[in-house]
Amino acid sequence: MTGKLIRMTTHRAPKPAADPARPAERAVTAALVLAVPAGLAWMGGMIYTVMAWAS
Repeated sequence: MTGKLIRMTTHRAPKPAADPARPAERAVTAALVLAVPAGLAWMGGMIYTVMAWAS
């Protein structure tokens, strides 16, 4: 077998689609849904604070 190249496959099996019914994915989605408004409220509070200090 020395001196011969063995042909290797480059095909990869497709990954299964993520199941939205899985608890971990639901927890991550819920955390993101809660984090976005919390982040926006925090930014609004910081802008309000800076504007109040400036005046």
